[in-house]
Amino acid sequence: MVELTDFELPNVTTAFDPFQLLDYAADPDRKALVLLFLRDYHCPKCRNQVETIAERYEEFEARNADVVAVLPEPVDRTRTWAKSSELPFPLLADGSKTVGEQYDQPTRFGALGGLHDMIGRMPEAVVIEATATEPIVDSVYRGNSPGDRPSVAELLARIDSIRSVEA
Repeated sequence: MVELTDFELPNVTTAFDPFQLLDYAADPDRKALVLLFLRDYHCPKCRNQVETIAERYEEFEARNADVVAVLPEPVDRTRTWAKSSELPFPLLADGSKTVGEQYDQPTRFGALGGLHDMIGRMPEAVVIEATATEPIVDSVYRGNSPGDRPSVAELLARIDSIRSVEA
């Protein structure tokens, strides 16, 4: 299981810049936080995923949950990527790929995959329970292929399961 690790990254979409995970998760009204680790700037499946979540974001808000997307690109490329989508949640630039590595974002094709995100880096979703005294990782979904990622329904069901444990 992935251990929750604090980090600070530039945020190109919302007011939380720089974004610091533990400060953000400390909001007493927040029940859950979903970290989406994206593949790269060119990944159409990543763009589709965040746009689908953006279209249904009120369902996350109704559950007191937030989504944070992490793109393994420098700030300028992340900002360019963000301009074509209106995201109601943070989009973070992880140009050094340090945070993706901290959270064990999967890669494939060995050393070759490590050199190029487009062929090596796979998607990952980390659901964090933010209601504990200290936030904890609830679940991790690691993609085995570029299209292997949880649906919005699966993410919402995971958040609902956190909420049902609290009741």
